[in-house]
Amino acid sequence: MRILLAEDDQSLGQALADGLRLLGYAVDWITDGAQAAAALNDTEYAAAILDWNLPRSSGPAIIAGMRRQKDATPVLLLTARDGLPDRVAGLDAGADDYVVKPVHLDELAARLRALLRRADGQIEPAIRLGALEVTPAARRVTLDGEALELTAREYALLETLIRHPGRAYSRDQLEEALYGWDQEVASNAVEVHIHHLRHKLGPGWIRTLRGIGYAIRSPEAELA
Repeated sequence: MRILLAEDDQSLGQALADGLRLLGYAVDWITDGAQAAAALNDTEYAAAILDWNLPRSSGPAIIAGMRRQKDATPVLLLTARDGLPDRVAGLDAGADDYVVKPVHLDELAARLRALLRRADGQIEPAIRLGALEVTPAARRVTLDGEALELTAREYALLETLIRHPGRAYSRDQLEEALYGWDQEVASNAVEVHIHHLRHKLGPGWIRTLRGIGYAIRSPEAELA
C-alpha cells in the first residue's frame, strides 16, 4: 500500500520511511508542505502521515484543503503539541488521528492499520474472503487454515486487492500502490507478481478483466 509521509525533520523522516518500508508499505517521503499538498492532489494514497509544522504549509492546513476538495484519504497527524486545544484543532481540521512526538514506529504502524481498517469499513483486524485470510498486523496470509509464504511485493499486491474484493485495478493503479517514486518498476513487474500470486493461491482467485485489469474474488462465489 502506498503511503505519503510529510516530515521535514531529516532524522525522523528517514527513520519512519525506512521503518514503514520494512513493514511492506511503499512510502513517498516529502519534507515540504506545499509539495505534500500537490502530491495528494496528483496521486492516490492509501493514507497520509503529515507533520504539523512543515515548510510552506502546515499539516492542518493541508488536511483542511483536502477535505474541502472532498478528499477522504485517511490522515495521521504528527505533532509535538500535546495540549488539548492543539489536539482538538488538528482533529477538527479533518485529521483522522494523531501521534504525539516522540514517535514510536510500533504505535504509528498500529494507528495506521486502524485508519486503513476504518476507511475500508472493517471491524475485525483480519480481512477474510472465503477461505482466504489476511492479517495486516502480522503480515500473515492463510488459505484453508494453511499459512502461505509470500514475498513482500506479493503480500502488498494481495492486501491491495483483498481490501476491495471484486474491484478492478489497472496495471497502473497496482504499480502506484506497490512502488514509491524512488523505485524503478520493470514494465512487466505487476504481471510477474500476479503470476506468482496465482500460483500460490491456486486457480480462480485472481481474475483478469481484459482491457481493465485485475480483481480478486473467492472461487466459491462462482458456484453461488
